[in-house]
Amino acid sequence: MTTSKPLTPQDLKAISDEAEEALIKDYERRKQKEEGEHKELLEAFMSREIHPQVMERVNTAIRSAAQRGLHEIQALSFPASYCNDRGRRINNSEADWPESLEGFAKRAYEFYLKELQPLGYKLRVQILDYPGGMPGTVGFFLIW
Repeated sequence: MTTSKPLTPQDLKAISDEAEEALIKDYERRKQKEEGEHKELLEAFMSREIHPQVMERVNTAIRSAAQRGLHEIQALSFPASYCNDRGRRINNSEADWPESLEGFAKRAYEFYLKELQPLGYKLRVQILDYPGGMPGTVGFFLIW
């Protein structure tokens, strides 16, 4: 028959400390992974170019929406943190909000100005959500 020694308060503290340390290490690993993924997404967004078949894609999307009786589509969404002011000018509907755009959002807006606005399309840009009370996601809506 085997008898085991009772655990002492010091043993229990050591067990608790080890478990807490493991949780902290796991949290730090997940945080580093998320930061790396966020950085990759940001870099991809900033370097992304307008697709060569963009007009065909736009036509398909707006034709489909019009057939369903809609008069607008959400053409783009991205984190407000990708704006150089974190979405503040868009949130406040400031006239110079386009100056806050960076990367692909800026290229998409320039495409709209050059190709779609002259045809009579309108663009509505707004903050879609407010996690933690701060601008979260920006949405570009193409209106006809």
